[in-house]
Amino acid sequence: MSAEQGPDDVKVSGLFSYPVKGCRAVEHAAAGLLTSGLRNDREWMLVDCRRSPAQFLSQRELPAMATIAAEVRVQDGAEVLVLSVPGQGPLVVSMPQELQRIEVRVWNHETQAMDAGDAAAEWCAHVTGFGVGQVRLVRFDASLRRDCNRVYAGDSGAHTFFADGYPVLVASESSLADLNQRMGRTEGNLLPMNRFRPNIVLSGLPAWDEDHIDTIGIGSATLRLVKPCVRCQVTTTDQHSGARLSDEPLVTLARFRNNPDLGGVTFGWNAIVLQAGLIASGDAVAVEYRF
Repeated sequence: MSAEQGPDDVKVSGLFSYPVKGCRAVEHAAAGLLTSGLRNDREWMLVDCRRSPAQFLSQRELPAMATIAAEVRVQDGAEVLVLSVPGQGPLVVSMPQELQRIEVRVWNHETQAMDAGDAAAEWCAHVTGFGVGQVRLVRFDASLRRDCNRVYAGDSGAHTFFADGYPVLVASESSLADLNQRMGRTEGNLLPMNRFRPNIVLSGLPAWDEDHIDTIGIGSATLRLVKPCVRCQVTTTDQHSGARLSDEPLVTLARFRNNPDLGGVTFGWNAIVLQAGLIASGDAVAVEYRF
C-alpha cells in the first residue's frame, strides 16, 4: 500500500483510559501504549451474571455507569482499583486471584475472567441498581488473549482486553468541531469529545481526514487505523450525570456519516498498535495517508 505524509502540525491533544469498561474516563498527561492499548484501559468490566456466560454491561444498558469513577492506584506497594460515586463510600479492590474465575462474554467473544469477589459485587449492585447476586466485577486474565478481527487487523497479531473490539480509539478535534457546526451548536452548548470515549484525541487534522489515514506515529509508538467506529446511544449520554438528553449526535451523524457496510453511523477510528511506546499529551504526530 502506498502512503503520503500528512500535515506537520498534528498533535496529541488528549489521552484517556477507561479502567472499567463503561465507567468514567481517566485523563492522562502521559501514558504507556501497549500492544493491548493504553495501560490499564478496559482491563475490568461489570457483567450480568444472570446470563451464562455472564454478559458484559456498559452504558448502553446502564447509562448511570458514567457516574462511576474508576482509577488504578498503588497502595501498600500493590496496584488496586478504586471505584467511587457521589454520596457513596469508595470501593477498593485488590487484584483478584487467578482461582476466582467466571465465564464471560464480550459481544461474540467468550472467555474466562477473574472475579473480584462478593464485596465488590455487592457495591456494584448497589450503585447500578442491580439486585445483589445479579452483577459481578471481573478483571481480564492476562494469561489469555483476545484477538482483534482479522478482517480489519489482518495478520498483525493485534489483541485487546475488554474494549469492544480494538486496542485504541482515535478521534479528531476538527471532526468534532464540524459535527458541532452541523448540529447548530455554539460556544457554551458544544457537544464534548467525552461523548465518544476516545483514547487518543488529535488536533491539527482537517475535519474527517482520519477516514484516509493509514498510520500515525507518536514518539516511538506507531498505530494503524483499521476500522471506522460505529456509534450507539452511548454518544447521547452525558458523561458526568449519566442522563440521556436527546438523540443527538446520532440524528446529525445519520445525515452524512452513515456507513451501510458497517450498519451504522461512524465517528472516530479503531486502531491497532504496531509499535508500543510512551506517549504524552502535546506530542507531535507523524501522519501517513492511504491513497
